[in-house]
This record gives sequence, C-alpha cells and structure tokens, in this order.
Amino acid sequence: MEIQVGQVAPDFTLDATGGQTIQLSAQKGHPVVLFFYPKDLTPG
Repeated sequence: MEIQVGQVAPDFTLDATGGQTIQLSAQKGHPVVLFFYPKDLTPG
C-alpha cells in the first residue's frame, strides 16, 4: 500500500512494549508522529 503526502493514514494496530498494542484510531485528538525508516543496515 502506498500513501501519498497529504493522505489520511489508514487505521492500524502495532505491538508495543510490555505486551501492549497501540491503535492509530485510539490516538485521535492527540499529537502523533509516524516515522518510517529503511530496513536496518541498508543504504538510505
């Protein structure tokens, strides 16, 4: 899936530390920073 600048991110759930999960839609009303990086040990 490719998201373009300015598009709304789809809702997703991720594993977090301590056996918790974080769902994007649960963060509504709070500042959220999404940071994506290339695979470890690759140029870029």
